Amino acid sequence: MSCNVLIVDDSLILRTAIKKVVKLAGVSEDHIFEAGNGQEAIDLLETVWVDLVLLDLNMPVMDGEQFAQELRERPELNDVAVVVVSTESNKARLERMRELGVVDTLHKPFEPEDLRRLISTVLGVKL
Repeated sequence: MSCNVLIVDDSLILRTAIKKVVKLAGVSEDHIFEAGNGQEAIDLLETVWVDLVLLDLNMPVMDGEQFAQELRERPELNDVAVVVVSTESNKARLERMRELGVVDTLHKPFEPEDLRRLISTVLGVKL
């Protein structure tokens, strides 16, 4: 599958696990990018296009909510699909994320098949 995926999570262990599932879903490793917080992700998006961002919410420097707000304020990035992958359970916060354009959420811990199915649905491709 030819799409670019950005994994934004402050945990290297979780980024590695998510990356493994994304690769199993058919995305080649050279199309998977990583960032440890929202600011790193914004900086990366200035140099590379991505189709999908898998976003944690609770991170240092710039959290997921701040990242989503920044993303929506940049017209050139409005088409990037964002999926929250987080332990966050606060309904009000998750609703704010939807208002910022997040297309779906996946609660950690998750089953690899659930992430694969979500990627397929969001990108509109059969995996």
